[in-house]
Amino acid sequence: MEKRTAVVLVVIFGGLVVALLSFSVLAFVAMERGGGVLAFAGFGNVGVVEVKGPIVESDQVVEDLSYFREQPQIRAVVLRIDSPGGSVGPSQEIFAEVRRLAEEKVVVASMGAVAASGGYYVALPATRIVANPGTITGSIGVITQIPNVEELADKIGFRMNVVASGPSKDAGNPFRPFTEEDRRVFRELVDDVYRQFVEDVAQSRNLAVEEVRRIADGRVYTGAQAKALGLVDELGNFNDAVDLAAELAGIDDPELVYPPHARRLRLRDFLVEGAQSLVRSAVAELREQLRETASVEYRLP
Repeated sequence: MEKRTAVVLVVIFGGLVVALLSFSVLAFVAMERGGGVLAFAGFGNVGVVEVKGPIVESDQVVEDLSYFREQPQIRAVVLRIDSPGGSVGPSQEIFAEVRRLAEEKVVVASMGAVAASGGYYVALPATRIVANPGTITGSIGVITQIPNVEELADKIGFRMNVVASGPSKDAGNPFRPFTEEDRRVFRELVDDVYRQFVEDVAQSRNLAVEEVRRIADGRVYTGAQAKALGLVDELGNFNDAVDLAAELAGIDDPELVYPPHARRLRLRDFLVEGAQSLVRSAVAELREQLRETASVEYRLP
């Protein structure tokens, strides 16, 4: 390869790398200061918080909701939910933070494929709830499952010795029979959590408690059925939820803003994709130059 060609390739490749790094640094700085490039310029005004998968912890979602509550340029938030539910405590923590945010700003819950049980619970305090006609939602109820491996333990000769401070301390111990007293303890637990769930649905959806109890037998509903029952407000997809949030907040041309941790993930993906693209381009250019060089005939004088 000629020296001149090599120099040209180095200059092109180096320039692309410098441009990518410069843009990445500027984008990262803007994102870290609250809202991505558009938000940093003052145009970002609809925040997006995602609740995905089983709800087993609440820290990140609560942090995202709290972040947008403190951002003056964010006038509405879309809570995108795609979750079958999960643990009671984390669901209630997210519920409380959504309610706190909805007291200050417009919050529109957007249901994806599934927003059931705890996934429905966290949507309740939103200003409006939007579901697809085929979204699986509802499942208003509480369940606890206690395994029993007593017979299996007998077969392998395993014994569990228990010392407890009270008769109910080892309620649900899988290595002994499930007694009526155990059942009473867990029934009271389930009934109390179920009461909290029903009352929160009734209050949030402006429904009578008895009316909620009638439909809160644990079954799931489609989005269309849920709308007919008063469990959701509108039928539509994520874009419809964004438009509704913008309308309620008086925003003419909404721009979406994601919380810092989500933007960092997207920035990382962007950097990786950009670097891979640069490498592919440089390799293709190098191959082309090598092909041209190889096609030259060299003859001895």
